[in-house]
Amino acid sequence: MRWYAVRTWRDLKSVYYANTPNWRWLKSGALIFLGFFAWTGGAVLLSVRPDWTFLHFVISYGFLLLIWGPLTHFLIVPLSIRVRRTAEHPLARTLSRNAGKINLTIFFALVVVLGVLTPGFMMLEFAPLPGDGDRVDVRGELVCDVEDDLISCQVEGAQGFDHVVVTSGGEVVATADEPPYAFEVHRDDLDETRTGHQFAVDYRSEDGDTLRRHVRTV
Repeated sequence: MRWYAVRTWRDLKSVYYANTPNWRWLKSGALIFLGFFAWTGGAVLLSVRPDWTFLHFVISYGFLLLIWGPLTHFLIVPLSIRVRRTAEHPLARTLSRNAGKINLTIFFALVVVLGVLTPGFMMLEFAPLPGDGDRVDVRGELVCDVEDDLISCQVEGAQGFDHVVVTSGGEVVATADEPPYAFEVHRDDLDETRTGHQFAVDYRSEDGDTLRRHVRTV
């Protein structure tokens, strides 16, 4: 088992450091595909199960991989190979020999940071379509203000849905039936996650079907 583990690790390192133009494009393309799949797939699952907060790290991994994959194989790996061959200073040679480990350490540290902070530019919102397959033009910008422990929200430009239901931790904490669909919730009534107090706002049809969902973290 130890021999197979060492052989597999050496094979992975040989692929990681393969530096011909074809290998650069192949590895970068594969990582972009994987990153896009993880980013969008995590966002879709999170829109359905907002309580699965671990998906924040899946999303941050995919989002960062879109950038870090090409950066690694078009810049970092060629540069580390060149420095390893030409560097004379001991520090430069040490850094070049451990460039892969340093690169992966920085990458996964950034994945954790983005997963915890969940910046808005990284998060995608997906909404399920009605069960009958008919497309509905659902619009409305959710605008929220936070004052102390009170969160006040309303939907601006609402169109294509009947009412709003606010849930947190699987429990309904507020509803709104008339435009501008204003509601207020207290922080203590919201489910607390690792990144803050979280709630979901569903735009629903007359039959109670969810047409669109917004997830907010306070």
